[in-house]
Amino acid sequence: MRGATHAKWAACATAVVLTAAACGGGDGGGSGGGSAVLSSSWGDPQNPLEPSNTNEVQGGKVLDMIFRGLKKYDPRTGEARNMLAERIETSDSVDFTITVKDGWTFSNGEKVTAKSFVDAWNYGAALKNNQRNAYFFSYIEGYDEVHPESGEQRAETLSGLRITGERTFTVRLGQKFSSFPDTLGYNAFVPLPRAFFDDHDAWLAEPVGNGPYIVESYQKGSRMSLRTRDDYPGEDKARNGGVDLKVYTDNNTAYTDLQAGNLDLVDDIPAARLKNVEGDLGDRYINTPAGIIQTLSFPFYDKNWSKEGMDKVRKGISRAIDREQITETIFQRTRTPATDWTSPVLGADGGFKAGLCAQFCEYDPAAARKLVAQGGGLPGGRMTITYNADTGSHRDWVDAVCNSINKALGKDRACVGNPVGTFADYRNRIHGLKMTGPFRAGWQMDYPLIQNFLQPLYYMDASSNDGKWSSPEFDRLVDEANAESDNAAAIEKFQRAEKVLRDDMGAIPLWYQNGSAGYSERLSNVALNPFSVPVYNEITVG
Repeated sequence: MRGATHAKWAACATAVVLTAAACGGGDGGGSGGGSAVLSSSWGDPQNPLEPSNTNEVQGGKVLDMIFRGLKKYDPRTGEARNMLAERIETSDSVDFTITVKDGWTFSNGEKVTAKSFVDAWNYGAALKNNQRNAYFFSYIEGYDEVHPESGEQRAETLSGLRITGERTFTVRLGQKFSSFPDTLGYNAFVPLPRAFFDDHDAWLAEPVGNGPYIVESYQKGSRMSLRTRDDYPGEDKARNGGVDLKVYTDNNTAYTDLQAGNLDLVDDIPAARLKNVEGDLGDRYINTPAGIIQTLSFPFYDKNWSKEGMDKVRKGISRAIDREQITETIFQRTRTPATDWTSPVLGADGGFKAGLCAQFCEYDPAAARKLVAQGGGLPGGRMTITYNADTGSHRDWVDAVCNSINKALGKDRACVGNPVGTFADYRNRIHGLKMTGPFRAGWQMDYPLIQNFLQPLYYMDASSNDGKWSSPEFDRLVDEANAESDNAAAIEKFQRAEKVLRDDMGAIPLWYQNGSAGYSERLSNVALNPFSVPVYNEITVG
């Protein structure tokens, strides 16, 4: 998810705590039985909180707190359940009729209607608005007119969207997509109030959503303060008075603050603390499977990494990485060596295929050297792995990966880490196509479907295809899978597409990531959802 834009927050940045009416669009205070506020570690999002322009984790955490969509993913199972959707009906997986529940409002009092969704989706899809998540609307008929691959925008709205009543609208897709309703819990699909369109700059300064929290203030580089919403109509009311998201550029500092009683919740335990975390926190340490995979992506827009033979080099690099040793020594088994490009949380019935990458993901120095040599060697004889240094203990594992590669290839400093100071700067470099070698590319699922681990990342020009890998065969199989009404047949075609990705090593899978967190004695009912995000609204304080 993602600075003239940062200046938009200036109205809320002059103080850490402002009244909710000034910066949240509603009343602050306690809701659901608790008025105490908790503090949690966080990192600045890349961009202001436009739902269709946010496709990274830090911004996504906030959107999950201030918005609710047609669907919501169960915080324990990941199942897509109706939230604002009263009904989603279809007879052919092309035409859908959606009825929005009555009684929902935004925090400024405006009613949530069918128009709230249709206007938001049309905005997100439009080429002129340059939204990161525009691609998620590409399934809807008319997308090629509002977001053409070349030339100017030819239509203002998606022809496949039609309002049929105050609480009903229809969606016509460009092809069959039987799982389309299950995607509608993703933040790109949330509704937006008229204030977003009437005064866009003002909305960016004072975001108004329809969720259980409101943004009270945001001071970039310091904190974002959210407070619970008294008039929230949903069943998932907040059980606390709010959350102060405190910005850290080093999660070791966040962990130290947790131990010192200066912070209530850390949702990413630093690798250096994993050996002692159970002794430090006891049962206040959480380690649970999550729909997250860490990979190495490559800049396929750089001819040095896309020329003939480089598929062998990429496979050789993969075989030079000792995943077992790294996950054990660096991550204390809070990571599991990856053997495919999805996640075990999907289960075999959901498309996870253990061992799909076995031939190219098993550590074998001799095979690694042979493959790299066959492919013409590392470009210029060396490579860098670029990563953001502010979150995620990335320095530790990148150094370990490079040490493994150097040892396997028998070349000192053939691989070195290339840190970028902040996550926002890192993402800006990626979007600017400025990478000259492999770079870290962790993926946290948007929704629990095999499609989400493949299409957004590797389909040509997809929203999160940061390396610009492409394959017509992969795209064809994904299209066919989406058109299948039978779930098993769809999964089989997605897995065939995944094999195409494997055979070209379009990205190197490293490991599946557990969600890890630690919390203070002040908190109870702390849990991570399958996306590895704290279920903030269920946390109680005191």
